[in-house]
Amino acid sequence: MDQTEPKPSARPALPTKAREAMEQLNTEAGNLNIWLRTQANAPAQRPWFRDAEIDTAGSMASGRVGAGQLKAAPYRWRWKEISPYLHRIAEVAKNADVPPVEFADRQQFLLTNPGLGGRLQVANTIRCAVSIYNPHDVAGVHLHTPNASRTILSENGGYTTVDGERCMAGRGDLILTPHGTWHDHGNDSTDPVIWMDVLDWPLMEFLDCIWLDEQFPGETTGKARAQTPTRREGYSKSLYGAGGMLPGIDSHQRGIAHEATPMIHFRGKDIRATLDALKGQAHDPHEGTPLRFTNPVTGEPLFPTLDYTAQLLAPGEQTLMKRETASRLYVVLEGRGSTEVGKEQFDWEENDIFVLPNFLWRRHRNTGSKDAVLYAVSDLPLLEKIGQYRAQGRAAGGKLVQLAD
Repeated sequence: MDQTEPKPSARPALPTKAREAMEQLNTEAGNLNIWLRTQANAPAQRPWFRDAEIDTAGSMASGRVGAGQLKAAPYRWRWKEISPYLHRIAEVAKNADVPPVEFADRQQFLLTNPGLGGRLQVANTIRCAVSIYNPHDVAGVHLHTPNASRTILSENGGYTTVDGERCMAGRGDLILTPHGTWHDHGNDSTDPVIWMDVLDWPLMEFLDCIWLDEQFPGETTGKARAQTPTRREGYSKSLYGAGGMLPGIDSHQRGIAHEATPMIHFRGKDIRATLDALKGQAHDPHEGTPLRFTNPVTGEPLFPTLDYTAQLLAPGEQTLMKRETASRLYVVLEGRGSTEVGKEQFDWEENDIFVLPNFLWRRHRNTGSKDAVLYAVSDLPLLEKIGQYRAQGRAAGGKLVQLAD
C-alpha cells in the first residue's frame, strides 16, 4: 500500500434547492418506510492505511449513511473502580436469597463502550460482562447461539459444565462454551467467585441469529437444573491437551455446534507455564511473547468469530507500534504496565480491562518489576474469513511494515 498516493477530492455538494426538494420528497414518503437517496454512500472513515499519524483512525464521514455509523472508542475499565459494584450486586442477591438467573438474569454488569451510544458491547462484534456467583449459586443448564467464554478472575473460579464435562476452575483459566453446547455455571465454594464473560453477541444480534434454549433433554440435579456430568473432569484435556496428537475417535462434535472446538478448558497454570517456556525462544517485537489458543482438531481459532491469545511482557519491555483491522479486548492477569493507543495512554494493573478498536496504533509497556501477562480476545478470525484482515507495524527505526496484507 503506497502511503504517498494523493487523497481523492471530495464530491461536490448537492445544490441547496435540489437537496431541499429531495428532502421534501423524503418527508412525504416517510410513512412508506423508504429513503430517497440524497447523497453518496459516505463510508465511516477515510482509508485507514493512508493515514500514518499515530492518532489517526479515519475521520468520521458526514451524510446520512456515514453519520449513522457508530465507532467504538478505546477505553479502560479500572478494576478498583468497577469491582465494588459486583459485591454490591452479590450482597443484594444474597440478602434476597435469589439465584443468579432469577436475579436480573445474571449477577453481573456489562461493559459499554462510550463510542457506541449505550449499546451493550465493547466493540462492534464483542460483548463483555463481569459476573459474580455467591456460594451455592447455580445458573441452570441452557444453550445459545453466541459463542462465549469465561476468564476466571478470582482464585477459586467455581465450575462450568459444558456438554457433560464439569470444569472446576481457578484464576487465569479460560473456559469455552461454543455455540450450541449445553452448559451451566455454579459455585460450590464458601466464597464468591468472579469471572469475565466474552461473547460474539453483537454479531449474532446483527444477523438476527440470537436464540436461547433451556429445555435440556438430559438428566439434571437440584432445583436450579444443573446438568448431571456425563464425562469425567478433565475429559477434553486428556483427549486434546497433548498437542500434535489427535485422538482417533469417530466424532469430535460437541453439542450441536458446527466445527466447535472440543477442547473447552485451558488452565491458567498451564498457560503461564507455556509462556514461561516460550520466553527467550519465541518473541514478536509487536506483541512480546505471544501464545494463541486453537481448535486442536482443525488448527483454526477457537471460534470462527473470536480469537483468543495470551502474551507476556518482561520487566521493562516495550513493544513496537502496531495497528490492525481487528478490535481487541484485553484483561490483565499479572503485572502492571501501560498501553499507548493513538495519543492516549492507559495505565493498567491486575484485573483491569481495556478495549482497543480497529485501525488504531498501539504499543504495550511493562512498567513493573515482574512479568506482565495479558489475555486478549479479538474478532480477527471473522475479518480473515471475509478477506478484511490487515495489519501494519513500525520497525525499530520507525519504518512502516506490512504484517498481514
